[in-house]
Amino acid sequence: MKLEDLIMKYVATNALRYGKPNEKAVMGKVIAEKPELRKKAKEILEIVRKCIEEFEALSEEEKKALVTSLAIEEKKEEKKERKLPELPNAEKGKVVMRFAPNPNGPPTLGSARGMVVNDEYVKMYDGQLILRFDDTDPRTKRPLLEAYDWYIEDAEWLNVKFDRVIYASKRIPIYYDYIKELLKMEKAYPCFCSREEFKKYRDAGIECPHRNTTAEEALEVWEKMLSGEYKEGEVVIRIKTDMKHKDPAIRDWVAFRIIDCDHPLVGNEYRVYPTLDFESAIEDHLQGVTHIIRGKDLIDSERRQKYIYDYFGWEYPVTKHWGRVKIHEFGKLSTSEIRKKIEKGEYEGWDDPALPTIRAFRRRGFRAEAIRKFLLSLGVGENDVSVSLKNLYAENRKLIDKEANRYFFVWDAVEVKIDGLPEEVTVKIPTKPESGEFRVLRGEKTVFLSGDDWERFKDGELVRLKDFCTVKVDKENRVLEFVSWEMSNEVKKGKNIVHWLSWSDSVVCVVIGDKPRLKWGGFAEKNALKDAGKVVQFERFAFCRIEFASDEGIRAIYTHP
Repeated sequence: MKLEDLIMKYVATNALRYGKPNEKAVMGKVIAEKPELRKKAKEILEIVRKCIEEFEALSEEEKKALVTSLAIEEKKEEKKERKLPELPNAEKGKVVMRFAPNPNGPPTLGSARGMVVNDEYVKMYDGQLILRFDDTDPRTKRPLLEAYDWYIEDAEWLNVKFDRVIYASKRIPIYYDYIKELLKMEKAYPCFCSREEFKKYRDAGIECPHRNTTAEEALEVWEKMLSGEYKEGEVVIRIKTDMKHKDPAIRDWVAFRIIDCDHPLVGNEYRVYPTLDFESAIEDHLQGVTHIIRGKDLIDSERRQKYIYDYFGWEYPVTKHWGRVKIHEFGKLSTSEIRKKIEKGEYEGWDDPALPTIRAFRRRGFRAEAIRKFLLSLGVGENDVSVSLKNLYAENRKLIDKEANRYFFVWDAVEVKIDGLPEEVTVKIPTKPESGEFRVLRGEKTVFLSGDDWERFKDGELVRLKDFCTVKVDKENRVLEFVSWEMSNEVKKGKNIVHWLSWSDSVVCVVIGDKPRLKWGGFAEKNALKDAGKVVQFERFAFCRIEFASDEGIRAIYTHP
């Protein structure tokens, strides 16, 4: 077997298994079979890259034909059922878990991980799952009114079932009752120190001067806080812990503070708000939560909250901490940062295809099942996870590849005439792999080619207009000379078999990309008009979801390669 054929064999095999060939993986296979080539690694790598380019330029049908010609057998990998590790001390029918987002924006892949994993666990144990909106910070992490419904809608789309929904901002009087009890027990106290003053006491492990306020005095201050006699920042309520604790973050933490700011959901009904640690501690107990999954960066929350549980004699839920997930393509995009960039006009909105929100992935045409599988594959370990969206693309491709219709899309279009074409013909092109379905295009004397193709063509080389005719390139005169109807052996396989469109069968098309403000403009087949709302494959380009289609044109959203 020729070296190029050997390399192409592994290119195709790698692509079949993982969706896209990886040059390092292919190199490894080639060197393993031909160890003597190790001395020429740099030269071999260049050939590998060239073969990958040629393979990627082929249509799906041509890729399959190449696989067959090389007698490659696709290995069927055993389907490994992804199972989450068992929860400690979990009893069937008695597990209660919660997903508790701050609705300052819609769910992202990161927050969806919490939804999906908690949902998977309660299904494993026939338990209950609570959606609790931790929305008691109307300023720093100000809730977005629409986000409440977005969480519920996206959860339903992801097949996540909630047994009940709780809005913390609507339950503030409940938290007032519990802090009053702690004030009576002298386990909490009003503190008039400024942040800077208390920081000095905290860092030195010294008690604040207000720490020994009597219950009677503390309750009086509390009532004045509620009645508006104190200004914002003048006083807070702290939980007594251990001012000698080795972790300063645990020392006498803030449970309530005054925030003079309207709340998107409850308006100006309250001005004294609980912190997340206090509200969450009370709600977990009231709702009977048995198990909590939270980020390892929130371990301090558990340590702070346990003081409240000890004071009331409650049993703290079993907790599991997991590492953060970093997705290469998005970097560190927080919900707050996204919101600022949307307000600045850097993104079109929360469903901009360049964003990591579930709304964006839905708009791009991803399947919920693919996202679930991708998120579950990340596991629940304490180690941080760094992953590429290619893994998600591979999961989604398995679901849409056989269903998506294939069409031509010519981006950055170049209009070229075909000299010597004997006649204009009707061309039948497969619409879906192995389906036996065909679509019809009109082969005319003037065609559109993609600008990328035209730029790399060399003067005088032969090119095959897919399923139409073979032509010779005349770049100087900007024409193609008709050679034959048949495929010529002189046509290089790969990038020299190109797609095309005629005037009569094309419609204006814009594809919105997965990077900020990235767009491709050109022409698509009119045949694609019937697939509005569906994911299609624009051959040699990508899978795309046709968002809008009319005789005036098509707007498509980039899904993935």
